[in-house]
Amino acid sequence: MKKLFAVLMTMIMVFSLAACGGTDNKDDSASPKTDLEYVKEKGKLVVGITDYAPMDYKDADGNWIGFDADMARAFAESLGVEVEFTEIDWDNKILELESKAIDCVWNGMTLSDEVKAGMSTSNPYCNNSQMVIVPADKAAQYQTIESLADLTFAVESGSVGEDEVEALNLATTPVKDQATALMEVAAGTSDAAVVDSLMAGAMVGEGTSYDDLTFTVSLNSEEGEVFGVGFRKDSDITAALNEFFKTAYADGSMMECAETYGVQAAIIAQ
Repeated sequence: MKKLFAVLMTMIMVFSLAACGGTDNKDDSASPKTDLEYVKEKGKLVVGITDYAPMDYKDADGNWIGFDADMARAFAESLGVEVEFTEIDWDNKILELESKAIDCVWNGMTLSDEVKAGMSTSNPYCNNSQMVIVPADKAAQYQTIESLADLTFAVESGSVGEDEVEALNLATTPVKDQATALMEVAAGTSDAAVVDSLMAGAMVGEGTSYDDLTFTVSLNSEEGEVFGVGFRKDSDITAALNEFFKTAYADGSMMECAETYGVQAAIIAQ
């Protein structure tokens, strides 16, 4: 009987030690990773974008290019990971980040109060303003904010452009992105659009994709607007990107990329 009791006690101790060891292992594996460790472990930086020339758009072969796309690719390379671009619903960009469907929003994003409240944001890297787009043959009629009262505006849902138009109590037609807003005006289904100045310069006017459209009134606020990149709240990748921006500006690669896409005048010194 004593022998049997001793065997049972030995077995209980073995199972107890195994259980303790299993618990310890579980704790180790469940230890929280930083955002940077998470990205490096999976081997890719997933970048949320929309179709927005000259920042993010596709070339003839279907590859994403543009100032933001090229800089994001270079930043991912500096981290030792691949880059993956995914088109997002701009209105849901914060939810996309929080769900880890994407790792950052890098798409000519204005650093609005809403954005800064919902994301960890980089230092500003580019200036911006909001421009009214109308058919070129009607431009003379719409040279002041007061003259816009009867127009219906195609605006990207969730964008600063939408906020600016609604603040003026003007009629809006929300669309998925700024490229679609331009298409609406070109097709005559909307009277006007509001898009970022960089897109207006690249896509509207003589020699562009929309040579029958032009920009007139700027809706920019007095303090102006700046672009930044958004990460998850408290992400340590934000600091890494700020250092990357400083290095890229100092070595000239940031300005070279900006010149390629015609945005050099808008780049902010780092």
